Amino acid sequence: MKNKEKALTIDGIDKKILRALMVDARTPILEIARNVGISGAAIHQRLRKLEKSGLITGSKFVINPRVLGYTTVAFIGVYLDKAIHNPEAIKQLKKVPEVLECHYTTGNWNVLIKIICKNNAHLMHLLNDEIQTISGVSRTETFISLDQQIDRQMRI
Repeated sequence: MKNKEKALTIDGIDKKILRALMVDARTPILEIARNVGISGAAIHQRLRKLEKSGLITGSKFVINPRVLGYTTVAFIGVYLDKAIHNPEAIKQLKKVPEVLECHYTTGNWNVLIKIICKNNAHLMHLLNDEIQTISGVSRTETFISLDQQIDRQMRI
């Protein structure tokens, strides 16, 4: 949250609406309205308010990368030789489609990225030919995920 942003306060009805949509964003508005006990128009109005506030930033389908053959998930700590290279390095990382997330971090690394790969050979290619060749990247530290144990959104 940016310093100028104020935390949004939501009521119990908003929470019920959000919980229903977090389970399945395709849940019909009228079904939510019946379960919550208010009109469909009131649900729409509340959703518009939540979208306008920035709390809801859209809905999306979740792709299962394993179905497409991406069975390896790795986290890579990226060491940059100078902080001045951060913006350009991020710009180059955005061009690598296998990079799913990128975070500036405290601690040893400048950046932590999450990538998906088809296998270890694909991971090695990404490291050697895509990531470590980026100007300003001095070295990387890689952690392969053996199995994801928790996958959830924040609790509402």
